[in-house]
Amino acid sequence: MRTLGSAQPERRAPRVIPHPHTSFTLFPQLSEGARSQTLELRWDPGTAASSPPRPQPRGHPGIRTPRIPQRSRSAAGPGQQRAAPPTPALPRPGGPPRGAESGRWLPRGAGGGRAGPEEAPAPRSERARPAEPGGGAMGSRGLLPLLLGAALPLLRPAEAAEPVSAERSLVWGPGLDAGLTLPVRYFYIQAVSPDGRNVSRSPPGKTQFKVAIKALSPKESTRIYTPHPLDRNDGTFLMRYRMYGSVRKGLKIEILYGDQHVAQSPYILKGPVYHEYCDCPEEDPEVWQNIMSCPSQEPQITKDFISFPTIDLQRMLKEIPAKFSQNRGAIVHYTILNNHIYRRSLGKYTDFKMFSDEMLLSLARKVHLPDVEFYLNVGDWPVEYRKANDTPGPIPVISWCGSVDSRDIILPTYDVTHSTLETLRGVTNDLLSIQGNTGPPWENKTEQALFRGRDSREERLHLVKLSKENPELLDAGITGYFFFREKEKELGKVPLMGFFDFFKYKYQVNVDGTVAAYRFPYLLLGDSLVLKQDSQYYEHFYIGLKPWKHYVPVKRNLEDLLEKIKWAKENNEEARKIAKEGQLVARELLQPHRLYCYYYKVLQKYAKRQASKPEIRDGMELVPQPDDRDSVCSCHRKKPLREDL
Repeated sequence: MRTLGSAQPERRAPRVIPHPHTSFTLFPQLSEGARSQTLELRWDPGTAASSPPRPQPRGHPGIRTPRIPQRSRSAAGPGQQRAAPPTPALPRPGGPPRGAESGRWLPRGAGGGRAGPEEAPAPRSERARPAEPGGGAMGSRGLLPLLLGAALPLLRPAEAAEPVSAERSLVWGPGLDAGLTLPVRYFYIQAVSPDGRNVSRSPPGKTQFKVAIKALSPKESTRIYTPHPLDRNDGTFLMRYRMYGSVRKGLKIEILYGDQHVAQSPYILKGPVYHEYCDCPEEDPEVWQNIMSCPSQEPQITKDFISFPTIDLQRMLKEIPAKFSQNRGAIVHYTILNNHIYRRSLGKYTDFKMFSDEMLLSLARKVHLPDVEFYLNVGDWPVEYRKANDTPGPIPVISWCGSVDSRDIILPTYDVTHSTLETLRGVTNDLLSIQGNTGPPWENKTEQALFRGRDSREERLHLVKLSKENPELLDAGITGYFFFREKEKELGKVPLMGFFDFFKYKYQVNVDGTVAAYRFPYLLLGDSLVLKQDSQYYEHFYIGLKPWKHYVPVKRNLEDLLEKIKWAKENNEEARKIAKEGQLVARELLQPHRLYCYYYKVLQKYAKRQASKPEIRDGMELVPQPDDRDSVCSCHRKKPLREDL
């Protein structure tokens, strides 16, 4: 357990969170009159997990109704890195509270209000004013303007750090739910001022929020990796922790600001609490989906299955092996029976089955999967281009990337699932870590568009030529040559760039690789403006994005790219709003628990449409669960073996 310092925090009754998660009230220590008006919070499916709740009990001082202002991967392949001061999201007049990520804690019964950082700038009297010309800093009346003259356009007025109330600050998220098992658990902290306003800009310097997590029972010992909270630069903080063993009694989570407990800390998660590799699936899928706060519908899944009212397993068994022979193709044939996973490879290029294996195994440890037989394309391009009225019609092959003229059923890419499984362990660029590494504030970012990547598409070479001709607008470079090696001498090669360093630039150019550029979700999670090339390819979440709201579209041949960069420079506030909207929708759609929900819903819908029962076919082998002898868990859902009695 991380030491929280020498100061002893105040002693208080712990906040007990039952297992499985039910609901709780945010202000249990109010007077009876105020408590009667306190809104109960719940984990609300289909809404956002990382926007703070904004309870509005009328009798509670300091919680005010929010104002409603007028809305006016590094470039590499597999194995290499992938991939406003932050402006708080604004409330939407007349609509439901909007947050930033799926699975938000919402006030039960509230029809409006803001669930997220409120834009609440400090009063003028509380802000530090910029030095006036001739102000005589440190006794030099004329020296300061001379020293800062050239730098003044880059500086913003200093703002006094807004005070934070530990008691009024908010804590919420899936990592406070004992029954919700993920590779890395996470929750959020919203800094709140003493007068009840959500802090919208993080205070300068190292955060004073500290978290310690340990087994509830002194008789249990397990390793829990708890890095420092990630500052998301908007007054909210993201706390991640990874368990390397399970506990039966539960966990105790202490959250401090300085030496004061935050919100209802300490939080008690009643056990059992399982780690990632504990094989303890929930038998009832509805219970699991409720715990995971899975949305009731995924628009892309609904769209993908329109062409497949029924799925003929016998036809697929005859057609697919012949179409994708052993000498070509990248198809893996899976059967899941009794929550065991079997597979065989159909084709020469199936090495990436390691990524689908690990995600399916992880899912099977959490929920009992339906019996299903399917074919997964682990190659780059979609494979099924026949239309519904063709004879014969299309077959439902599952892929990681779709296109406007294909009929493949889409799953989240191997890139986002692998980074989710390896967060805080084998990767640095993942859907959580990126949120605390978004570079300098908007006004301090370099006003250029950036691109780094391999030569996997000719338009990327054109980017480099544009960059050489317009260096004041665009900084583009190729990091490795494979497809156009003859161009290296002409265009040059630049070194790899750390993905977090991308966000030192105000604008990011997203251009397809062999298919959709899998860095796109990570770019959206930063707080730079994404200029996205028009593309025929898409990933599972693109259906939730809108051009000019979440990103700036660029023609496929890039002929208008420079014009769009100039527009962004000339329309700074509008560009910043689009960047923030893109970040918010990415936080909503790309939460780790949403990936598990998406995977399950695809398998569930597929299984329901099968015309016959799935079978273990010739040549299939069992994909075993990983051996985890060092961290044995005792699953309460399974009957003990005779030797354990």
